[in-house]
Amino acid sequence: MADATTLPTKTPWHLWVVGVVSLLWNAMGVLDFTMTQLEVTAYLKGLTPAQLEYIYGFPLWAVLAWGIATWGSVAGSLLLLLRRALSFRLFVASFVGTIPTFLYNYVLTDGLKVMGGGIGHMIFSVVIMAIALLLLAYARAMWKRGVLR
Repeated sequence: MADATTLPTKTPWHLWVVGVVSLLWNAMGVLDFTMTQLEVTAYLKGLTPAQLEYIYGFPLWAVLAWGIATWGSVAGSLLLLLRRALSFRLFVASFVGTIPTFLYNYVLTDGLKVMGGGIGHMIFSVVIMAIALLLLAYARAMWKRGVLR
């Protein structure tokens, strides 16, 4: 007879909700990152030449941080749905990737001015960071409860 430590933990209903919603949310970030890096004209057609110059001028470290933030979050969401503990580490990497991205856009450059989004643009970036932090906290909680293996 198996003891309680070897029995699988039942997957709570909210894991499916969080997993699917986070996958859809994070897929939008991956779409933006990918279309921007591939310089897809149809996707970027609404940007001014100054905005395009700013985006195309990102240093490699900023592009890498942005990529880790976006792709790490999608991978974390997928692994959350697969109930894998590695999702927590990917959400950590994703959150860490948002920090240099934020710093580059709002502290080290005049990205706020160039992109013309005003304070709403910065607030949206803070919301992205908050969601990334909440997802890593959720994955950690599910891991500690034994839902993720």
